[in-house]
Amino acid sequence: MSQKKESFFWTSYSDLMTSLFFIMLVLFILVIVLLHKRMEVTERQLAEIKKVEQSTQDLDRKYFTYRPDYKKYVLNIAVSYPVGISDITQMDVSDKEKCLEDLYQAGKEVQSFLERNHENKYILIIEGQASKDSYKLNYELSYQRALGLMKYWCKDRKLNFGDNCEVQIAGSGDGELETNSMREESEILNQRFLIHILPKNILENEEDK
Repeated sequence: MSQKKESFFWTSYSDLMTSLFFIMLVLFILVIVLLHKRMEVTERQLAEIKKVEQSTQDLDRKYFTYRPDYKKYVLNIAVSYPVGISDITQMDVSDKEKCLEDLYQAGKEVQSFLERNHENKYILIIEGQASKDSYKLNYELSYQRALGLMKYWCKDRKLNFGDNCEVQIAGSGDGELETNSMREESEILNQRFLIHILPKNILENEEDK
């Protein structure tokens, strides 16, 4: 009788181990399949991100210089304002009409870029900067200057950056607060506009991770 019980125990134990082995094997195969599919998706995402990143570097070099260390564009249009002034029509430049026309053409280039890449979505950040001087509100002033450029593009010159672009206005001031924004040694060169074109594809993929 005891031998029958022992034989029954080992038979049941063997069946249990076989079932557990089968379950582990199925789970192992399932994990491998899921990982493989995940790798395929990740590779496609990386290829898409790389393509989108490269597309943001084809703006006309006549109006823009791309700085890969900061991932920003600098407008190749020298602007200068009197201290404390943000009105774009009061810029202190030798040929104001030409400067304004160049700024308009630069805006048209951004608009054209967004139209060429309509299948992607972007965040366009217009950043104003200010040089260090006696004025105490340069951070607010730099924002107002960027806002002035945006109004000039969209209100005065009727540019439209399309439904695939979210536009944001920013001001990085005069560097007094050491915010690690891009600046030049010559302070007069810091009276300028910086343009950020950020693919939303990258931001969305980062959030999904």
